[in-house]
Amino acid sequence: MARQDVKPKRPRLSPERVLDAAVALADEIGIDDLTIRRLADALDVKPMTIYHHLPNKEAIIDGMVDVVFSEIDPPPNELPWREAIAVRSRSMRQVLARHPWASPLMESRTNPGMATLRHHDAVLGCFRGGGLSLELTGHAYATIDAYLYGFALQEASLPASGGDDLAELAAQMASQMPTDVLPHLAEYTTERVLKPGYDFGNEFEYGLALILDGLQQAAEREQSD
Repeated sequence: MARQDVKPKRPRLSPERVLDAAVALADEIGIDDLTIRRLADALDVKPMTIYHHLPNKEAIIDGMVDVVFSEIDPPPNELPWREAIAVRSRSMRQVLARHPWASPLMESRTNPGMATLRHHDAVLGCFRGGGLSLELTGHAYATIDAYLYGFALQEASLPASGGDDLAELAAQMASQMPTDVLPHLAEYTTERVLKPGYDFGNEFEYGLALILDGLQQAAEREQSD
């Protein structure tokens, strides 16, 4: 008998599979162009099939944000609070770079998932375990995350952040710049951005250390009162 080709079965659809596909698609095309139809095409299913697992697009976005939070390393319990928050901050920067659509959505959801809530709880616990008061914990968390989200958005929007692409772009801008009118911008471009090895991403660690220094000083003042 001739052997009949057996079509491999598709993996069973599940909420997790829908969300993983949605995150991958948003990474590729952005969140604004993510539609249920395009998601269904990526999963090779009919659009209505998705609604059997997640009721609407808002629920999908809630789940996508939860997936992103699940990828961020929480502050390690075994480290002092400053070092632990630095670990978490570096991880968050890397995750947001992988998912550039996510930054504006991370704190906007009114129905956050458990990964989101556990992450917030871990960060709050790190500050509180380090002896920061509730008030200073609030200041610290708001300041750190404003920096992280802002840096991620800025880094994602730059036409180039380092290497030959940035050098070429900066050189082009410098050649058109009236140095007598814009002396400081011209100086910064030629004496810093165009220097070998410049990478905007390197500014991240300086800014993070600056914030952590200030928070540590505030914590020490608070504990000495």
